[in-house]
Amino acid sequence: MGTAASLQVSGLAYAYPDGTQALFGVDLTITRGERVALLGPNGAGKTTLVMHLNGILTAGHGTVEVAGLLVRADTLREIRRRVGLVFQDPDDQLFMPTVREDVAFGPANLGVRGAELERRVADALDRVGMLEAADRPPHHLSFGQRRRVAVATVLAMEPEILVLDEPSSNLDPASRRELAQILKNLDVTVLMVTHDLPYALELCERSLILSRGVIAADGATRSLLADDELLAAHRLELPYGFAPSAHPR
Repeated sequence: MGTAASLQVSGLAYAYPDGTQALFGVDLTITRGERVALLGPNGAGKTTLVMHLNGILTAGHGTVEVAGLLVRADTLREIRRRVGLVFQDPDDQLFMPTVREDVAFGPANLGVRGAELERRVADALDRVGMLEAADRPPHHLSFGQRRRVAVATVLAMEPEILVLDEPSSNLDPASRRELAQILKNLDVTVLMVTHDLPYALELCERSLILSRGVIAADGATRSLLADDELLAAHRLELPYGFAPSAHPR
């Protein structure tokens, strides 16, 4: 398993029950330790793809492997430990009376107890700079702090890959910068689904463009974002006046 890619998607196709085809044959490989951005317009299939990574949806055709383990019905428990999905709205994954209990919930469900559970909770909160908030109710925290706690709930599972859905959405500039610093310091493979192209440039050396259910481009983030024709063809826009070449990582 040591040499397996963190994520290997091969020929993945999927149609919803109403017949809408969302993915038409997606191939991608993310190696251990990479931070990769998944870019694409609304309706491109980004959410559908993410929901295959931890078995919320089952492939109509093709395969998904996480560190060499195929996603299928009999592997879902381990797959959902390996794939840490951080939702766009942190309140979708924070529901316990205190931050500590929220972060402990996942590992405790896997049977982790005692000193090991305490270590995982403290380590995860420390990595996102929220250890001092351990005994506070999540609803007393700011939105940016809640998003960091949501990341901690996933880190406590010790995942193979962290999948972030629009991590910078609804954050003020300071919270956005703090989260970026946290993500840069994490020693974990990251797939970041985002419309925020400058955030992708800051955090991910490599980007994928998913468009009309296929991977339309895969390359260095800076090169993709400098290609005006490519961005326009896939309804992606940089902020006014933003030049990728003027922003060293």
